[in-house]
Amino acid sequence: MKHRIAFPDTTQQPLATGGPAARPSLPILTIAAHPLLHRVGERSRLEDLAAGRTIELSRLGPEFRTCDGRLVGPIDEPHVSRTPLRLVPQGRGEVVLVPPDKKGTPVFVDGAPLRGAQVCGPDALQRGVVIDLSGRVVVLLHAHADIDESLPKYGFVGESAAIHRVRAEIMRAAALASPVLIRGESGTGKELVARAIHAASSRAARPYVALNMAALNPQTAAAELFGHGRGAFTGAVQEREGHFREADGGTLFLDEIGEAPVEVQVMLLRALETGEVQPVGGRPGRRVDVRLLAATDANLERAVLRGEFRVSLLHRLGGYELRVPPLRERVDDIPRLLVHFLELELRRADEAARLAALAADTSAWLPTRFMTRLLRHAWPGNVRQLSNTARRMVGLLLTGQSLTDDVAMSADDEPGDGAAPASAEPPEARAARAPHGPTEDALLAAMERNGWQISATARDLGVSRKVLYARIAQSEHIHKARDLSPEALTAALASEGGDLGRVADALHVSVRALQLRLRELGLVP
Repeated sequence: MKHRIAFPDTTQQPLATGGPAARPSLPILTIAAHPLLHRVGERSRLEDLAAGRTIELSRLGPEFRTCDGRLVGPIDEPHVSRTPLRLVPQGRGEVVLVPPDKKGTPVFVDGAPLRGAQVCGPDALQRGVVIDLSGRVVVLLHAHADIDESLPKYGFVGESAAIHRVRAEIMRAAALASPVLIRGESGTGKELVARAIHAASSRAARPYVALNMAALNPQTAAAELFGHGRGAFTGAVQEREGHFREADGGTLFLDEIGEAPVEVQVMLLRALETGEVQPVGGRPGRRVDVRLLAATDANLERAVLRGEFRVSLLHRLGGYELRVPPLRERVDDIPRLLVHFLELELRRADEAARLAALAADTSAWLPTRFMTRLLRHAWPGNVRQLSNTARRMVGLLLTGQSLTDDVAMSADDEPGDGAAPASAEPPEARAARAPHGPTEDALLAAMERNGWQISATARDLGVSRKVLYARIAQSEHIHKARDLSPEALTAALASEGGDLGRVADALHVSVRALQLRLRELGLVP
């Protein structure tokens, strides 16, 4: 007789959608592109539209405010006509876009010319409707849950309802002592959430230790986590405390928890239940006071059914679950994030003067059609992919090249309307399908194409991360960041002027893995 596995109902439930301070959705216009860069991200709350009154969008109105509520004024761009585009409310949450007359502003909606009245339903407003005015200004018309915006930022850029919910849940999770399971797609910022929970908790002054479970050698994972004595196994030439003891009194973050070997899962469960870690090699156990945070982009419930993850550990980790939204659910944050990453990359390149010039007139280098495409792209790589896009944009700008429409898209991505698209698989990825994993050439090409990121490369090649790690271990040309010596890292940092992006490219590792290794060696804060 088969027994049904009962998955946990979390004992500490996350906040409901919108959080306790959520109010009904309100239509909002967010400036996504404007000749003056500082105006990107300004918003106009369309309370009249919500009340059933028509809104006129033109050079003269409506009024926009900064994210902190400061009144700025209308779009005020000379190339945008005074003749308005009208936003007319309809029943069932619909908004009709009525174009200006022939003398008015040319309008494009979601990349297509607006030739007549167009109905935008609730689903379209939820995704966001991209409105291009005269090829000079882009605004996003979208529904926004009107929530309390007084929460700390916690390092997250953006003002979307989705990111406000994350901030509210971070505040709540920080006040708890139970483990937290952080779920979300690759590239959404799960580690940033973990760091924020630690920084906002009573353990903020104590150690924070981050570990990628998928990067651990399965044979030595238990020893790295729980410590070992000298001679406990071949190669154990000296005693090691282990990551649990390093994090004593603070927080231990285990990324990609779904990749933990089954035997390690048993030891993790015991540590969570007893507060004691048992080093490898028969040394006495030791009590530790560690707050455990874990993250995954995997379906752990499915892994339980396959026998790859222990349901009892899922119950323990599921005491509080926090979901990090994909970028396609926070489209109104894309312009702010892009500006943030562009500024960051230009400062890293020591181009502060260039930044001021670019900010004074974006129309000279940032076509509105380009921003429209960014807003409509599905972003399967989420915020990390957008960051990489900004880096490529800066590279083109600094070399005097213009932005091409496909600079944001990887070889197998296509623009979408909010759902992850079915990708067109590259030929080399299809050729990489083999019983023993991808060939060396296919592996190297895929790793470089995906910025040396394990999850993205595994998806690209259509293999599991375990298969990919095993194949990397066999490669003579790829090394793990954790194997890089302090001397090699110091030399690379000096050679590349401290630019982590260029260092990661030179060493053939991901930026994230590089940061973890540098923190482990104490080479950066």
